[in-house]
Parts: sequence; C-alpha cells; structure tokens
Amino acid sequence: MNIETVKATETATENTVRISGSEAIIKCLIAEGVETLYGYPGGAIMPVYDELYKYRDQIHHVLTRHEQGAAHAAQGYARISGKVGVAMATSGPGATNLITGIADAQIDSTPLVCVTGQVASHLLGSDAFQETDIVGISTPVTKWNVQITKAADIPEVMAKAFYIAKSGRPGPVLVDITKDAQFEEFDFSYKKCTSVRSYKASCVPSSVSIQKAADLINSAKKPMIVWGQGVILGKAEAELKAVIEKAGIPSAWTILGASAIPTEHPLNIGMVGMHGNYAPNMLTNECDVLIAIGMRFDDRVTGSLSTYAKQAKVIHFEIDPAEIDKNVKTDVAVLGDSKLSLAGLLPLLNETTHATWHQKFKDLYAIEFEKIIKDDLHPTKEGLTMGEVINQINLQTNGDAAIVSDVGQHQMIACRYAKFNKSKSNITSGGLGTMGFALPAAIGAKMAAPDRDVVAIIGDGGFQMNIQELGTIFQQKVPVKIVVLNNEFLGMVRQWQQLFFDKRYASTEMTNPNFVAIAKGYYIDAKKVTKREELADAVAEMMACEGAYFLEVCVEKEDNVFPMIPTGASVSEIRLS
Repeated sequence: MNIETVKATETATENTVRISGSEAIIKCLIAEGVETLYGYPGGAIMPVYDELYKYRDQIHHVLTRHEQGAAHAAQGYARISGKVGVAMATSGPGATNLITGIADAQIDSTPLVCVTGQVASHLLGSDAFQETDIVGISTPVTKWNVQITKAADIPEVMAKAFYIAKSGRPGPVLVDITKDAQFEEFDFSYKKCTSVRSYKASCVPSSVSIQKAADLINSAKKPMIVWGQGVILGKAEAELKAVIEKAGIPSAWTILGASAIPTEHPLNIGMVGMHGNYAPNMLTNECDVLIAIGMRFDDRVTGSLSTYAKQAKVIHFEIDPAEIDKNVKTDVAVLGDSKLSLAGLLPLLNETTHATWHQKFKDLYAIEFEKIIKDDLHPTKEGLTMGEVINQINLQTNGDAAIVSDVGQHQMIACRYAKFNKSKSNITSGGLGTMGFALPAAIGAKMAAPDRDVVAIIGDGGFQMNIQELGTIFQQKVPVKIVVLNNEFLGMVRQWQQLFFDKRYASTEMTNPNFVAIAKGYYIDAKKVTKREELADAVAEMMACEGAYFLEVCVEKEDNVFPMIPTGASVSEIRLS
C-alpha cells in the first residue's frame, strides 16, 4: 500500500527539542513503548546505534547473530505479547537479510517495524558500497514501506509505521533511513498516529450481515466452524468460546489459530488442513453451514477448491476485505474486527447442542485414534516417535507452555499433539513455511513472556539454518528449552519423495554434526536421547533446568506424518497411511 503522501490524525505527546535524526529514531521507539529491540549494527545504521547506546537503560538491544534471526526474534516477541516487534539492520546485506522474516510476518499477519540504514542520499542510485534498493525489494512483502531522506520526516513516518503495523490486519512495515538524515539535526516533537487518510484499518461490522449469519447458523443442521489466527489477533477468544458453546457448533482450527480455545474443550474437534485431523477434514464436505472466522482459506486448508465444501453455505468473518471471495465464494461476509463481530452474533444465536452431528466427529476421531494417534503417542515399536516426545512435553508442562515450532514433519506433529490451555501458545511459521524460524522466534517469545515456559520444537534441518542464534541465547541468558527431533533427514521432503517419487531420496539425507557438543560449546546444558526409557527423565530434567537447555532426541528416520491430504486432492480424500 502506498500512503507516503497522505495525512495522519495525531495526538501530541512531547514538546519540541533539537536533536539529530538518529536520536529521534530512538525517541520515537521509546514513545511507542518499545522496550526490546533485535538487530545487528553496521556502517549505514551506526549513528542510530551510537544514540541507542545512550538510551540502553530504556531500550534493551539484543544482538542476534544474523539479521534473519533478528526478524524472527521480533516475530516471536510480537506473537506472544501482542505488541509490535522491532528489528534493525544496516544497509545492503543487512537489510536484505531481514527480508525472509519480513515476508514471513506479512503472510502470517505479524506486526513488525523494521528500521534499516541506507547510504547517504546523494549516493542513492550510484551503486555505493552496501547500497541496495530495499524499498523496492521489500515492497511485495510489507504492509507499507518508506525511505526517509530528511530528519524532519522521522517523527511522522515512525508514528505512521507503528500505527499501520498494529492496526487492522497487522503486518510488517519497513522504514529505510539515509545516513545523512541520521546526522541531520531538527526540532523534534512526537505525535502518535491514530488514523491515516486513505487507509481504513477496519470497519464496524454490519448488523444486517451479522443477522444474516445468525439466521443461517440457527437454521443449520450440520454447522461447522473453522477459526484462524484472526481470533487471536482480535483478542476474541472469549467471544468465540461463547458462540461455540451457545450454538453447540463443532469447531476446528488452522495451525495459526491453535490455542485460541483450549485443546481439551469438548467442542474443539482438532486441526484442518493437509496434516489435520481426520474428522474435521472429512466432514468439511458434509456440513451444511461452514463458518470461517479470521482465516483466509489457504490452499493447505482447502485442498482442491473445486470440491471444497460445495454443499455448504459459507459465512466468512474477516477483517481484510481482500480475503472475501478470494479463494472460496461466500454466502454471507461479515467484515470487521472478530471481537466486535462475534459479540454482535452471540445474542442472535439459538441455544442448541447438535449432539447427533457432533457424534460424527467423535466417531471419526475414534478411527483416527486407532489407526494413527495411538501409535504416534504410545508406540510399541523400537524407534522413538516425534509424537511421544510431544506427549512427554505435555505431561511435564501441563499444557501451559508456549510451543514454538519450526517447519517440517515435527511442526505438524507439534501442532497436532501439543496441548494448549491458554491463547498465544502456538507460535510457528504458517503461510511462508520458513525453516530456521523456531530458534530465534523462541528467543523473542521467551523475552516477551519470561514467566512462561517456552519450548522450541525443531528438526535437524531447520535447526542448522539458524543454529548460530545459540550465541544469542548464551549472551542474553535466555532460558528457552530447545528440542531437536533428529531423523537425519529433511523429513517432510523425504516423506513426499517416499510417497510420490518412488523413494528417490534426492538430497534429503543429513549428515549431522554433534549437536550436543555444539550446544555445550555455547555453555548451554545439553543431552542426547536415543532410547525410550531415557525420554521421560530427560524431558523432566530439561523443564526443571533454570537456564537454557538443549535436548536432542533421535527419532525413527523414515517415520511419516499422517493423516495427509495430497496436494490438489479433496479434503475428503485424506490418507490415513
């Protein structure tokens, strides 16, 4: 979105003082309540870091070992706290190294403000040392981006950046600042932004649309809810729970929606999608009313759109108008914040149980339990399973931990089997599927929620993508728990190769280093588990440790994650083996 030229409605917070542009950046961050900042210094951002040094009693800067780590740490911080995460880097490679994290935040609706240094304005376009057009590069993966070449523009731009990042459907904003603007002095005052002309963050839900939705739900014989992260972002967990319970509607979740409702809630029927639970996937194509709340009908959820819920009336509660009818045609669209929409819906709903319909989900769950879940969580075979590791973590944490998973088989297993009692407990890379996400994201999550147990679940492949962030854990003394499920493969790719490429394991087998030795090299307590009888005590020891802990668990090399919907297949063509 291009809103560089529009005017903001603002509220004054500070008197005028003459300072440099670099100091102004820090004062803007402080005015926005930023307490923790992730980044990596370099030449083009050095003036800001010099000022940051003066304010180190007000903002804690975390030196990550790579700029991608800074972006992911800021994401983890934002996801668990609900605040805007902040990352900072220098120009050129420093800025481009942020891009993967920014793209991840864009598709997963995570509020970030990323500040990058830039060469002096008179050098722009000259291919100067460490110059890249980061505004051009980041345009497709940001909610807004802008370049500042004059110090006087800093306060208004920074105020807009934070407002845009956190309002409406959240997302990442990138602010690029030339070096001369950082040195330039001006009369500084800061006014928080509360609105921007031409940018409508949200709208008041239509009472007519809500009534139409209620009428459809009340007339339904087989209603089903699928909720996503929009419920969590909208702080609508209580409203969702009240709607589900009053209307007696079986309710499933996308992976980013997990934890909005406790796992053990009787109307929580599990996860939808490629590796989701059998019952909600199968019965998506049997329900008569499908109620989507704060989710975007991603292809991993819908499978083949030509067969997805064609028999159902579709109600879509969504804050972003661009998502309406983008993938799935809706019968009723309710635009607006999920908390307001669900609060308006609740009094219009009839009280009912849909007991017969709900029993169908229970019956299909029993099939999945016998064919898959039982052996995943309580195996009798010799090799360790990923599921039993998650089960042991559940037992030790009582479902109160925040689970930060990477991307791959272990991610699907963690999302399927982790128990959650409270919201904002499942932190993972959803839309972009970024390997290397979990380790730095867990750092940010733990720093944002120091009173919570934070457990990173990572595969041996993804762990090595950002393994250097063990140094950040060591330097910052972040007591995060790290579990690497090591199958010596890029497991999810290998599973596809087994099922669809005649077991041609092309470039997926991993020859791994001594992970425990590496962790201990960073002065992190570490242990390796190879036998089932060692697992429970090792997990207990990890959770009891006051500091950071690294646990490597060697699991079966060629175990697969089921159920599975092959790419392009119908959700009702789900495979149990």
